Amino acid sequence: MVDPLAEVVALLQPSAPFSKLVVASAPWAVRRGEMGRPFYVVVLEGACHLTVDSPQRSDTITLHEGDFVLIPSAHAIATSSLDRLPPLEGETVTTPIAPMQDGARVGDPDGAVDARMLIGHCEFGSPDAALLVSLLPQWVHVRGERRLAALVQLLGDEARADRSAREIVTARLLEVLLIEVFRSSASTAASPGLVRGLSDPRLAQVLRRMHECPASPWSIAQLAQEAAMSRSTFFERFSRALGVAPMEYLLAWRMAMAKQLLRQGESPMAEIAERVGYGSVSAFSVAFTRYVGIPPGRYSRSQTSTVPI
Repeated sequence: MVDPLAEVVALLQPSAPFSKLVVASAPWAVRRGEMGRPFYVVVLEGACHLTVDSPQRSDTITLHEGDFVLIPSAHAIATSSLDRLPPLEGETVTTPIAPMQDGARVGDPDGAVDARMLIGHCEFGSPDAALLVSLLPQWVHVRGERRLAALVQLLGDEARADRSAREIVTARLLEVLLIEVFRSSASTAASPGLVRGLSDPRLAQVLRRMHECPASPWSIAQLAQEAAMSRSTFFERFSRALGVAPMEYLLAWRMAMAKQLLRQGESPMAEIAERVGYGSVSAFSVAFTRYVGIPPGRYSRSQTSTVPI
């Protein structure tokens, strides 16, 4: 059985090469612009508020010890102690921040520690990261997962200890944690996206069928039948859970597959067109050009020319 989430994660090629330890004492607040880069927070001790901004919406959540939050594409992030809300855009922040080994000390340097966190940036190795990230939730918040708690505990131990090769171990643990977050219970995702869609058994069935047979000439009626719903109910439920309409999701996945096949350069154009659901090269070329901005042939040549000899 095809696993849609595994396919997306495999294409993303995730890694977590950078992290720093943040130790905070209340009252404190920090706001940062992230320029759309993937970002994560692991709460090792204590609790804090987190606000995630995106072009669509802003959400504030409360994080506790053992929580993990992955933000695939945030445009601004704000955190604060529990005695206040995170600062809004344009709000003046006066919290003192002092550098320390492998991280930063936030708030009163002599105050009692109310939060200890690992924060950092992820990297998605795929050239299509932006396209694939659009299939994921605005953020993924995981709490109460035993396997994740064990990984967080290991990360905390590494962050507090002065062992040799600590940076290497921390980076590898973060990579495993990143993948485990996506594998964890889909119900932990609070914002629309693929993870949330997979938590709905009927939508999960439809998503698996889309990924198993992307070349099928799917219609809303056929997809609704797979979900055992009326067309209107299916369309509304899918769009609410994933944040995109069913055919929009299918198109995004077909284009991600097509770009991967074009980069590999091992299949004729006619075969690629057929594998992603187009009856002719010309129909595929028109759809690809409209979606990506350049014809598939030119895209393939541009990717091949960047591969070192």
